[in-house]
Amino acid sequence: MAVSLQDKVIIVTGASSGIGLASARQFGSEGARVVMAARSYDRLLELAPSVAPPERVLCVRCDVTQEADCRALIDATVERFGRIDILVNNAGISMRAMFKDLDLIVIRRLMDVNFWGTVYCSKYALPYLLETKGSLVGVISIAGYSALPARTGYSASKYAVRGFLDTVRIEHLKDGLHVLVFAPGYTASRVRSAALTADGTAQGETPLDEEKLMSAEEVAMRLSRALRKRRSKVILTLLGRATVRMHNMFPRLLDRLTYSYIAREAGSPFK
Repeated sequence: MAVSLQDKVIIVTGASSGIGLASARQFGSEGARVVMAARSYDRLLELAPSVAPPERVLCVRCDVTQEADCRALIDATVERFGRIDILVNNAGISMRAMFKDLDLIVIRRLMDVNFWGTVYCSKYALPYLLETKGSLVGVISIAGYSALPARTGYSASKYAVRGFLDTVRIEHLKDGLHVLVFAPGYTASRVRSAALTADGTAQGETPLDEEKLMSAEEVAMRLSRALRKRRSKVILTLLGRATVRMHNMFPRLLDRLTYSYIAREAGSPFK
């Protein structure tokens, strides 16, 4: 039976745009108390009224690459609302460059944000989630199931988050903790325009037709549904599910198909 998000205390990292912002708004519309976390505090304050009334929303400046910031985020949440029911580890960045051309600082940055940000926040939230038998969520990607060329750091970080959360789930199998690995497919957002290039600078544009992609709002509704049903794994989009299935059954064929797909991207690194 599905549970309600009414009055649940939900932390969303990376809440200033994209899936994070859409999720914060979705949770707020369902009566949750929402903690919005991101590096841009002023941006959060501007967006907060669109999420929930002042008594049900808290904005916290948090750089998830900094362990102290993640701990402070958890402390601020408990101080304000007294508990934590759900932690959505959504903060993340992408990249686009061939590994042979890549400054290794790019992969380090991807791991710091996508993987270590999840680890830090989860570590300090876990005692409170165990108290409430709450939900620990990692927003990954289909690239966390099947490798995406020219995104070595991105795929590696998302694979790592999946392995980390799957392990935490097993460790707390008898404690009532719900762990969800949530994998959207291509989603309309600014993640591709902000993706890092070989030297670590932002790409500045997207190689995809964003209007044809699943909206962040649709992803947020799917995430809410998965939380209410306490699902352990969600893979979105038909292409995403087909990719994961082929990865398991026909991995070498998928390698060739993936190469061809990425080679057709605008400005593909393969060209």
